[in-house]
Order: sequence, then C-alpha cells, then structure tokens
Amino acid sequence: MNTTARFDLKMNADEKAIVAKAAALMGTTMAGFVRAAAKEKAQVLLDREARLTLSARDFAAFAGALDTAFAPNPALKAALTQARRRVRRA
Repeated sequence: MNTTARFDLKMNADEKAIVAKAAALMGTTMAGFVRAAAKEKAQVLLDREARLTLSARDFAAFAGALDTAFAPNPALKAALTQARRRVRRA
C-alpha cells in the first residue's frame, strides 16, 4: 500500500487495548485494523445516505405520480413559449 496521507488518532488505554485485541484476532496491525474498520463504517454510512427510503404511502404517491400523464402548469407553458421565441435552431 502506498501511503499518501497520514491520520493521527489519540485514544485512551482502554480503547487501545480493545483495538489491539481485535487487531490480533484479525491477524493484522492496529493501524490496519483501524483503517479497515473506519473505511467499512464510512462506506456503510455513505451507502445509507445515498438511498432514499419511502413509507408505503409515500411510495404509492410517488408511483402514482409516475403513472399519471404529465401536464405542464401555466408557468411552464409560458417559459416554453418564451424559449421558443428566443432560441433559433440551425
């Protein structure tokens, strides 16, 4: 592994003992264990935040909106008309 950045971490003696025991059980160094655990935890958090969870009611409303034909409102109609006047096609 190429080291490109450092991350210093201070922990109390009890925390260090726990991490040391866990690293030994995994057959790795404390640094390797902390790096892997931090990366795993970060990925779980990022994956969770990248998803949107809907209730059954919200999902039904969302699916219903997708199934309904789109009808532009007056503001969108006006914007499209204005854009047609301004944009020249080659």
